Amino acid sequence: MQVFDVKTMKVYPYEERGKNVFYEAKEFKVRIIELSPGGEIPDCKMSSYVIFYVIKGTAEVRVNQQKVNIEEGQCLITEPATLSVKTEDGVKIMGIQVVKS
Repeated sequence: MQVFDVKTMKVYPYEERGKNVFYEAKEFKVRIIELSPGGEIPDCKMSSYVIFYVIKGTAEVRVNQQKVNIEEGQCLITEPATLSVKTEDGVKIMGIQVVKS
């Protein structure tokens, strides 16, 4: 068992996103994603299920061209899809990739 303080966890820029993975198992991987105001993550084809939990801020997430806004305390769950994220005011998200069985 491990406990993580995701609110104070150091976050690296998108270009170094591999460093933001703080837990990895065969079945899933967990990372912190933080975008500055006006920041975005370009289209990314995900072969796994994805769960986004917003720790702070708001974001627009596009899942296969369908847009949805998520905000602090909300969770988005999607099957494998093409995803992108952008934010006007900044956002901190915990992202979980779950291996499709």
